[in-house]
Amino acid sequence: MATSGYSDLREKLKSMTPHGDEKKNKYADGTSNGGEKGKKRKSRESDDDDYEHSDDSADIREQEARRVRSSILQKSVFTPEECALIEEKIDDVVAKGEAGLYREHTVDRAPLRNKYFFGEGYTYGSQLEKRGPGQERLYRKGEVDDIPNWVHELVIKRLVSSGVIPEGFVNSAVINDYQPGGCIVSHVDPLHIFARPIVSVSFFSDSALCFGCRFQFKPIRVSEPVFVLPVRRGSVTVLSGYAADDITHCIRPQDIKERRAVIILRKTRPDAPRVDSDSPLSSSPVERPAPLKAKRTRRADPDAAHRPRVLEMDKEENRHPSNSRQRRHSISSENYWRRGGQDSDKHRESSGRKVKMRRH
Repeated sequence: MATSGYSDLREKLKSMTPHGDEKKNKYADGTSNGGEKGKKRKSRESDDDDYEHSDDSADIREQEARRVRSSILQKSVFTPEECALIEEKIDDVVAKGEAGLYREHTVDRAPLRNKYFFGEGYTYGSQLEKRGPGQERLYRKGEVDDIPNWVHELVIKRLVSSGVIPEGFVNSAVINDYQPGGCIVSHVDPLHIFARPIVSVSFFSDSALCFGCRFQFKPIRVSEPVFVLPVRRGSVTVLSGYAADDITHCIRPQDIKERRAVIILRKTRPDAPRVDSDSPLSSSPVERPAPLKAKRTRRADPDAAHRPRVLEMDKEENRHPSNSRQRRHSISSENYWRRGGQDSDKHRESSGRKVKMRRH
């Protein structure tokens, strides 16, 4: 070692390592400048480059995509003329919400996306008193407005006559009104709140429903989906089995290029928990619900699709109620529901995949 001019082996090794390689590998193995920082940087770079899901195997993802597709029913039901009439009704709902004519918990505002709960509403995201899977609660009876007559006449009856849902199935209707760039992060509709299937109808424009994505924020990024389902204006989408219970779904900002609205029709479980009467969320008496004050809606920014914003309540939806699988119940309808239950059983037997959710 003396003949080579080095008194310390570390100095010799350092001289043999090019400066560029040292900088490149600084965080690669977590041994330089703090092992934990190195590991975090490696993980973050891996997410950016590969957008890993639960398994990077192409075969596994392909099998998963087939499971998703096999548990989705999609059908074109509403004509352009029927869509136009329903869209006028949706505009009326928005106008009433702006005028403060609905009960307090009927309207839930967020940047680039407003929700309107009818029949049944529930707490989620930042509204929860206790955070965590399965903490969602229905509001007390009467704290949201009833399902409008036009939803029954123009939407629900049409789906019943088309054989999509049985009569009397729906007791909860939610209208999501998206502006360009709006989104909803990956989530599973609460299993302890809603029976299956989950039925949605699209209006105003075409979009896409993505499965198995992961959201990252600051800046917002979305991983590659396991499966992308185009949703057309006037089409109905029915989720059951694997697609409803075992993988998350979302709407990405890049998939809302124009205004889009969706009417989600569901049935609450008879044993679904409700907000306690002494909860701060239920402080307003049912007999005299506090109306919303009129509030202007933010005009849609033509560049908003490239600069989406997400509220904390949306981020909180990125929680999968893993402990609620034990609470699954089959729906007592025949034909479609029986088939959906059989498919769901097959999925549970054949799939060892666990839905991985990131908490934000």
